[in-house]
Amino acid sequence: MTDFPTTVVTDSKGRIIDRPELAAAGRSGNTIYPIDAALLIPLPKTSRLYLLPGRRAVGFNAKGTIQAADHDQVAVAAFLPPGYVALSLAAFETDKTAPRLPLFCYCAVCWHRGKFHVPALRVDRDPKHDIARFDMKKVHCEIRRWLRKFPGNRLVAHHGLVCVKKYGCPNAVNLFLQRWEAPVAVSGGCNAACQGCISRQGSTSIQSPQARIGFEPTVEEIIEIAVPHLEKAPRAIISFGQGCEGEPLLKGNLIEEAIRAIRKRTKRGTIHLNTNGSMPDVVERLAAAGLDSIRISLNSARPALYASYYRCRNYSFDDVLKSFHIARRAGLWISINYLTFPGVTDDPAEYRAFSRLLEKTAPNMIQWRNLNIDPDWYMDAVARACPAKGQKPLGIMNVMQHIHLKFPKINFGYFNPPSD
Repeated sequence: MTDFPTTVVTDSKGRIIDRPELAAAGRSGNTIYPIDAALLIPLPKTSRLYLLPGRRAVGFNAKGTIQAADHDQVAVAAFLPPGYVALSLAAFETDKTAPRLPLFCYCAVCWHRGKFHVPALRVDRDPKHDIARFDMKKVHCEIRRWLRKFPGNRLVAHHGLVCVKKYGCPNAVNLFLQRWEAPVAVSGGCNAACQGCISRQGSTSIQSPQARIGFEPTVEEIIEIAVPHLEKAPRAIISFGQGCEGEPLLKGNLIEEAIRAIRKRTKRGTIHLNTNGSMPDVVERLAAAGLDSIRISLNSARPALYASYYRCRNYSFDDVLKSFHIARRAGLWISINYLTFPGVTDDPAEYRAFSRLLEKTAPNMIQWRNLNIDPDWYMDAVARACPAKGQKPLGIMNVMQHIHLKFPKINFGYFNPPSD
């Protein structure tokens, strides 16, 4: 037992072991540093450990210098469950022939006091995505019942047979359990080509973990799942804009008609939109129709870095800002889906830009969510967008503390809350 966290590796037999002579290392941006034990928590129960092919684990030796593990010892990272934010990424040396990593977050993991630990923070304790609360036998029975009840409803089939059975989507599970937040997927297209898009990739070097919805639902199909959910579910939310689709604002006419039809039948619950905020005129129409809540996604408050990641088509960062202002005037609950990446989110320049954005937009909530992407791949995009050498990162925890002190009325979390 050592007093410091130690490096975790995978040996040639595929076993996960620690190297007790190497202090554990973390990564922010391109900087590697010793992991601070004060930032560690035990590995959450539903986390997953990933092996990183073509990447050798590194740590710090007794002299305090970076040392790579043996050539056959592969680096290990942790994928955290919903509600947790990574404070440091896995540190490694990358071989020239290493494949690009899939679209997950690669949190550092180490061995400390007889357990796996991670540098992470739990930002939301809402149970809506807690796997322990999912009775999947009951869920599958409910899917079969819904398919019998609505045999012609393609949304029921999509959310049940694809979102639940193929991808294990918690929101889709909650739809069939009639509780909390439920999805309403509508859009197969998008006006961005995000570098880390989880539903469509133009590059052949990486696969999307999900596929987009392949049809446009009718208003009647939307009503059949949305109205019962809003009328019966506790803390009821229906949300347009899911990981299994593109940008919902492109289906603005459909969503507007659906919202008006839903509100003719029930006033209960929250109608929510997850969006890139690219079409402010559509946001204004949806707010007038009865939209209650909106979440706008950002990887950065710096226009150049935002554009480098989102690769916008026919819209700009200014359009996103306009959507924030329209949502504020309309009285919507506003969340920022802030795609967090150690070394970028906590760059002093990013902190200053994000603070200015918060002053201008006055959101109700920041949802701190990990950016799921190969760290080296993303840092290449950051270098192109922000070529000037950045200052020493502030630390994700420090950024959160600064923002909380400066903007005490802004809530922190991970999940969409009911607007009331």
